[in-house]
Amino acid sequence: MSQYQRLLLIVNPVLRHSPAINHAAALAKASGASLHIAAFVMPLEVLSLLEEGVQEKARESYLQDHRDWLTNQATKLRALGLEITTEVTWADDLEQDILDHVTEMQPDLLIKEVQHESALKRAFFTPLDWHLLRDSPIPVYLVGGSGHALPRKVVAAVDASDAESRNTELNERIIQQATNLALQCDAELHLLYACDLSGIYLSDMGGLALPDITKELRTTEEQSFIKLANRYGVPSDRRHFILGHPVSALSDFASEHQVDVIVMGRVQYHGLEKLLGSTTEHILYQVPCSVLAV
Repeated sequence: MSQYQRLLLIVNPVLRHSPAINHAAALAKASGASLHIAAFVMPLEVLSLLEEGVQEKARESYLQDHRDWLTNQATKLRALGLEITTEVTWADDLEQDILDHVTEMQPDLLIKEVQHESALKRAFFTPLDWHLLRDSPIPVYLVGGSGHALPRKVVAAVDASDAESRNTELNERIIQQATNLALQCDAELHLLYACDLSGIYLSDMGGLALPDITKELRTTEEQSFIKLANRYGVPSDRRHFILGHPVSALSDFASEHQVDVIVMGRVQYHGLEKLLGSTTEHILYQVPCSVLAV
């Protein structure tokens, strides 16, 4: 039985060459899932300057233009044997409108193109994609990079530190979601742990010199990763233990190994961490591929 039954794709109709359409269609084709494409149109401030009667006609004409475009896209996809439904509507509150669709439709996956935002803008406003990562009740597939529409290489990015407690359940969900995606797409599945030793605190150094501590830490973390990989039967040539900050390490790995999708966990943050963003959120602007957040 297919892992995906219903997919929801969110598009910005102004950006008519979004790769997210091809990615969603390829996944729907591979899994036999139905695909609903929702295009949300942001209100145009310039229309408010027009007289009321003219304003309404202009609004409807603008909306109809987007409907015609999306209808044409859907016709092409149906010719490929896909079950497609579409809608074009005004967005009063884009984030809430998307979440309301998720609640109403109960899809297996929310798909959307990554919306790149500058570091300066992120300092003052939380990006829409970050909001969706934090608030969506279902996995979020954010399409980025120029990889294959149907993934050929999927990487499950886990955190093997402290694997016996808080990370265990999340790692399981990440690996399961990555496995499901790889099976649907007949893709290679890899397991990766980007270990940042500087982020691991020691309560007792035991009189060891810094090089000894680093070596001991690395050995402990690597053994924990090997144990996790063994538990899921991951072949040795598809296990990757990398030292370094997760964002840069994952970005370099994705570029070097031509990764199509990285599957990562979503963690709820509060206070300053919420303002700065999580590793998964910052990954969106660094890796040359798509991100599936669980």
